Amino acid sequence: MNLIDEHKSFGGWQRRYTHASKTCRCSMTFAVYLPPAAETERVPVVYWLSGLTCTDENFVNKAGAQRVAAELGIAIVAPDTSPRGEDVADEDVYDLGQGAGFYVNATEAPWASHYQMYDYVVRELPDVLAAHFNDQLDLSTEAIAGHSMGGHGALVIGLRNPDRFAAISAFSAICNPVDVPWGEKAFSTYLGEDRKTWAAYDASRILAEAEHPASLPPMRLEQGLADGFLEEQLEPEALEAAADTAGAVLEVQRREGYDHSYFFIATFIEDHLRFLARHMGV
Repeated sequence: MNLIDEHKSFGGWQRRYTHASKTCRCSMTFAVYLPPAAETERVPVVYWLSGLTCTDENFVNKAGAQRVAAELGIAIVAPDTSPRGEDVADEDVYDLGQGAGFYVNATEAPWASHYQMYDYVVRELPDVLAAHFNDQLDLSTEAIAGHSMGGHGALVIGLRNPDRFAAISAFSAICNPVDVPWGEKAFSTYLGEDRKTWAAYDASRILAEAEHPASLPPMRLEQGLADGFLEEQLEPEALEAAADTAGAVLEVQRREGYDHSYFFIATFIEDHLRFLARHMGV
């Protein structure tokens, strides 16, 4: 693992690393914010998953999360959104290929060779953290969050792994990808045409089919009402309906005038980090 960037921030350290990924079969990048408390004790971890066209740097540079993370004593780990490199399959569009991994394990060629983002986030990245940050990170206390495509990823990963994540939060999430253009395009490309296989990566479907909804992590969804993608791509109503049917805990905040941008995220990230920290017992 190689340290490629670091900055002192609110008494802690914002760092960026690359490592050779066996899961994605390429070099992967992630960022980690270590609060001041990590110098003397192991701290809880929040994973942040970013959206289409983003890298690990968007959240780190734009959300302004470090101040609150430092106060709460929580680390934030932000992986890249896809495999990257000359040998990694790509498309000349923003919503497929590099920068658009959708946090699935691809099964279709040529994507399956590298696009194993679900396993990367759920399995390999925590193993890397355990190997290199054992004295700083408490990987028994985790939560997960994300934005847009990353909100979809956070919901899916959190709901499919309820024993691991204390809470889930999302901004402008793609809540019902099997029924919207972004999801249909990505899933048919990465997973094939059998729509039955898509449901494993759809938070609304996972909720609707949950056998033990009382054991699911509490969720918070933030949605701007001036979001240009809201009507066609996001479908928070589908997630709400599924949560109501299942009896799962979902808090939805709709915000007048806010759009899909990091201005929206920066405005409410403190609320989300405090929500996640509370459920992690911080």
